[in-house]
Parts: sequence; C-alpha cells; structure tokens
Amino acid sequence: MSKPLLNSLDALRFDHAFVERLPADPRQDNRRRQVRGACYSLVEPTSVREPRLVACSRAMMERLDLDPALCGSDDFVEIFSGNRLLDGMKPHAMCYGGHQFGHWAGQLGDGRAIVLGDVINRAGERWSLQLKGAGPTPYSRTADGLAVLRSSLREFVCSEAMHALGVPTTRALSLVLTGEQVLRDMFYDGNPRHEPGAVVCRVAPSFIRFGNFQILTAQRDEKTLRQLMDYCIETHDADLGPPDPSAYVRWFERVCERSCEMVVHWMRVGFVHGVMNTDNMSIHGLTIDYGPYGFLEPYDEDWTPNTTDAQGRRYRFGNQSKIVLWNLLQLAEAIYPLVGDARPLEDALQNFHDDYARRWRAMMARKLGFEDWTPQLEPLIEALPGLLKRVETDWTLFWRCLARLEEDDKALTDEGLRSLFAPAWYRAEDISGEYLQQLRHWLEAYLSAARELDASRRRSLMNRTNPLYVFRNYLAQEAIDLAEQGDFSRVHELLEVLARPYEEQPGKAHFAGRRPEWARQRAGCSMLSCSS
Repeated sequence: MSKPLLNSLDALRFDHAFVERLPADPRQDNRRRQVRGACYSLVEPTSVREPRLVACSRAMMERLDLDPALCGSDDFVEIFSGNRLLDGMKPHAMCYGGHQFGHWAGQLGDGRAIVLGDVINRAGERWSLQLKGAGPTPYSRTADGLAVLRSSLREFVCSEAMHALGVPTTRALSLVLTGEQVLRDMFYDGNPRHEPGAVVCRVAPSFIRFGNFQILTAQRDEKTLRQLMDYCIETHDADLGPPDPSAYVRWFERVCERSCEMVVHWMRVGFVHGVMNTDNMSIHGLTIDYGPYGFLEPYDEDWTPNTTDAQGRRYRFGNQSKIVLWNLLQLAEAIYPLVGDARPLEDALQNFHDDYARRWRAMMARKLGFEDWTPQLEPLIEALPGLLKRVETDWTLFWRCLARLEEDDKALTDEGLRSLFAPAWYRAEDISGEYLQQLRHWLEAYLSAARELDASRRRSLMNRTNPLYVFRNYLAQEAIDLAEQGDFSRVHELLEVLARPYEEQPGKAHFAGRRPEWARQRAGCSMLSCSS
C-alpha cells in the first residue's frame, strides 16, 4: 500500500551532494565575474513584489511525493517565486561554458537560473529544483537574471507536453507571476517594451550540461574536472563502477546513447530545439532550455524556429542529429584529459552515428505502422520528404491522416485522397491532378508493403507513435495573449489536452488543427528570438 502524499513542503528531504562534494566559488558577493576552480556559486533568489500562481504540474508534485493541493498555498507560491527558502535548501548557480552556434563562448553559467537543492523522493529518485528567472547571479553578464511570462509559459507547458509525448525532457513544477515588469527587446530592433515577469520551477535529475565539463578543460583545471566526473558517476550512474578512465569511457558511451534516444524522439514528433549549443545539452539526454523551439508544421527539413539561426540554419530540423554528434565530440574533447586515450571516445562517437541510423529507421517504420524495419520501407521513406514538400503538408497531421487510409477502391480516387488528407494540407488550391497522381503512386507502394499487416494493428501502432496534439507555436501565442491579460484558462486547458497527446479528445479539435493563416507571419507563431 502506497504511503500518503506529503501535506507540507517542509517535509521535503534535501540532499546536498553537489554543493558539498564539489568546489564552490570562494566569493559570495553577487557580482558578475569570471569564476575559476569552481563548479558553482552560492546565490539566493531575488525577492519579488507580488507572486501569483499561474499553473502547477500535478504529475510532478506527485513525483516529488507532494500533495497537489499544496499548489494553492501561500507557502508554495512564496517558495517557488524565490521569496522564501525552505530549511535544507542551498541555492546556487552553476558555472559552465559552451559553444554557441559552433563558436567557443567561454564562461556562460546560470545567468538567471538558481538551483534550490536536490530532493530525494521515496523511490530514491533525485530531483533537482531550479528557479528560472529568479534574478541575477555572478554569471548574468550584462543581463538582469529575470524572465518574462511569455517565455516562462512556453517552457512550463512544453516541458510537460514533451514528457507526455514520451520525449526525454526536463520537467516543470510551477509557473508563478512575479508582479514585476521586465524590459525586453523581443525583436532585437531597438524597441524594448515592458512585459510581465515570471519564474518557472523546472525539475531534472540534475542540470549538469556538456558545458560544465568544457569550462574546466578550457581552464586547464584537471583536478576539478575529475571531481565533477567522479561526482556524476557516483551520484547518477553508480552502476558503471568506481570512477576510473574505463568508467569515464562507459559514462561517455551512456551519454551518447541517451542523447541519441532524445534526438530520435525529436525527429519522431517533429520537434526543433532551435538553439542546440553545448551549454544546452544535458548529460542525462534530456531536452533542456526551451527557448526558440517549435514543432514542424509544413514539412521542411531546413526549418529552424530561431530568428538568430535564420541565415545559417545550423539548428534546422534535418540537421539535429549531426549537431548532437558535433556536441558530443566537444564533450569527448573536454573529458579526454581524464581518459588519456582518444580511441575509445572515437569509437563511442562512431557508435552514436550507427545507433542513430538504426534507431531512426526503426522509428520511421513505427510511424508507418510496421513493428520492425524492413528494406522494402527504404524507398518509401526516401520518397516521402519530396512528396510532403511539394505542397505544404503538416507533419503531425499527415501521419494521423495516413493511419486512416483504407485499402479499397474509393480510397485512392482523387476524391478519396482529397477527403483523407485535407486536414494536413495548408493550401488546397495547390493540390493538382499531377500531385494526386504522385501521392497515389506512393500510397499504392505503401499499401503493397503493408499488405501482410493487420489493418487495425497498423492503425493502432501509428496512433501510438504519431501524436495528434503537439504544442504548436500559435497555440502557445494564443495562451500568452490571454495570460498577459490575466486569463490563465487556456494554459490549464492546454495542460489537460497535451497530457494525452495520442488520444482524440471530444471538443478539442482546435488544439489539433494546422496553423491558421493569420499565424503564418506573426511573431511567436512561426519563428522566435532568444529574447526572454
């Protein structure tokens, strides 16, 4: 019989292994500076004027053994806005560096994120609680350390939506308005405006990134680098054995495997991260730092949601696996001083390349309704991108339409095709007789490959693999528009719908629709900047 949930936040059990085992910044003044020989700086959140709860994740509360009824309490809002600390919390900001858009950026660090501490739940799971937008830290550089409702809402909702999709991700616990106004230049065009401030509490086994290792190697601080590596193995991957060079290699192999699984899931659901810098890569293979992300709407392997990336398109949809591999190479170089032999690290990188190809094929087979990959699927998959790009076709809705395909005489007529795929096409006027003929040929080949499959099992597998509801940018913007007017009803409705992304939900057709025409060029609905 399970134990009752905790009815007091004071009952949370904190563990301080990170701050106790790893070296701290010797200075405790909260001033911007370069930090050396340390993994973190002690810093407290900035108090806010009038905190107000916008939303709370019931699922994450229960994962922390907390009664969800606590979400509405004054204590909860005060703590997760940063106004009050629980006994046992040791707030700190992490020190890390990173490559940004392929260029070494030096020290970065938690410029507006503060870890409150690590909670150990009854199942023995470690959950690190971090406030994002909680004020300046020594790593804030020229920024104010704050966040706005716009970006905080996007992170809160998408974190929980991605979890429901089955994508490895950091989680979100709460979203709190601060009652402060924050100045942001959303378009980087010299016209800043004040926006409502907010704090999101996000949750993960840890927030350690590739950049935590990179900064120490760049500083030639092998002692602290080894301490960090040993901590990671002993705390998060103890089954790898006692820390030594061979365990370090096994740890890197595991990071490669986790990262591979993550990016295959991104490709499955059409998620584009938008800013895959090495400081945004989790050692746990989790999607982290939800900034200018987006879900594919019209299929385009060259699409990026990030305006900063619009010219080079480094982080475009079709390039994401290559960027993960490039980022893993940077991590390999960072830990090389501890391993002392490049060969096993190179082997792990090659294994990532091979593993991704295998996992991607298996994933695409399931999207098509096949339990396993077979060579006859290869020409189908190779031909599909060109077919989807020839007319604007929604990536998410195409697969749900395909699952409804019946093998009968009417299905492949012009009328049958128009009826079946109409929900996925953005411009019905672009659908020519020639295009329908090309689509028909592809579908005939698909049905031929699927002729041995049970139709109902094929459809069931497809609808378990291909979501109906994803957190489209225009849906986010609609919720933001309402929330900035004090109406949070859309946020709660989205959280409810996106918690069951594979199930058709009566009365929720709006959340499954393709992007409307009004959102084609509107800021926040197609591409976004990093401003938050």
